[in-house]
Amino acid sequence: MKPEQQAASFFFPDQEIRGITPIGGGNVNDTWLVRFSSGKFAILQKLSRAVFSDPALVTANLKRVTGHLQQELKKKNDTSIRIPQLLHSPHGEATFIDHRGNHWRMLSYINDSRTVTVLQTPAQAREIGRLLGCFHLLLSTLDPADLDNPLPGFHVTSQYLADYDTICRHRPPPLRTREQWCADQIERFRDRSDILQLHRSELTSGIIHGDPKVANFLFAADSDTAISLIDLDTVMPGLVLHDLGDCLRSCCNSAGEEIAAPEETSFDEECFAAVMEGYCSQASGLLGTKDRQLLIDATWLISFELGLRFFMDHLAGNKYFKIQRPDQNLHRALVQLHLAESLLRQRSRLDLLWQRIMMAPKIQPQVSD
Repeated sequence: MKPEQQAASFFFPDQEIRGITPIGGGNVNDTWLVRFSSGKFAILQKLSRAVFSDPALVTANLKRVTGHLQQELKKKNDTSIRIPQLLHSPHGEATFIDHRGNHWRMLSYINDSRTVTVLQTPAQAREIGRLLGCFHLLLSTLDPADLDNPLPGFHVTSQYLADYDTICRHRPPPLRTREQWCADQIERFRDRSDILQLHRSELTSGIIHGDPKVANFLFAADSDTAISLIDLDTVMPGLVLHDLGDCLRSCCNSAGEEIAAPEETSFDEECFAAVMEGYCSQASGLLGTKDRQLLIDATWLISFELGLRFFMDHLAGNKYFKIQRPDQNLHRALVQLHLAESLLRQRSRLDLLWQRIMMAPKIQPQVSD
């Protein structure tokens, strides 16, 4: 019996399983859609041991966060947002551990939903911003101290740079042309990569999603309404700007992350405005003065940081991010670094857009700094 069949049977030993199909384009965990003879579905996942050193901690965080979100939504009588739930075996176990030590879990399937990998309209971008704002606002009433950090060192750019330097010392040149371009970009911007760390005490901290890319938002099957934010493994204490920067760098990559010519990657200004209009309609009060000042810097930094991480993994032999073809992590690095470069070229226009959004009467900051 295949491992995924064993895992599915562990959680539902008394139900007939009609099919287990690999789904998703995630870079970390392996995911399957499980179909039962009853017509119902569930999501099965194997957590990456290369990424999550303590899967039990991930599961504990997931329980706390989903429980809190459900409680807050119930208080507000809000049924528009749907939260994936951990499913348990008949004995109440939330984790199956196979003979190789891999941790598996089962999650509820959100019906009548769909994902997109590249946004098609400003309305979709606005909905993603709105839902991320709702997510942050709902979790603002949960103490960050109640969660553990599943990824120590996450978004610590200086540590990524130190790890990159170590890899480079053990991998002497010559580099290929595209590799050299990435290396040059990293050196070019190394000195400005501590922009958030320098102002950390002035920035808003809270509980963040950790990976709010486009593909982790679910839309209603028959409309452009965002109804869920999934893949909660990386939920952790962090800076609100880390999430906003990550969401913007994903949403505003107008050609998507699989663009054939990375040098044609561009940052979509209209999408940027739509995401932030949606976010501020819900959670402008979470953004203090320094958050607002550094929003665009944070977006640049996350693009740069992710490009650095992809390039570092490429040089190290693709140990962290999954690949389906040779040089895929190099390609990913090129896309992110070109996106960061595009953002810098458009910086003056983005500043004006952001100022205009902040001045809109309906989304003025709700709390004083």
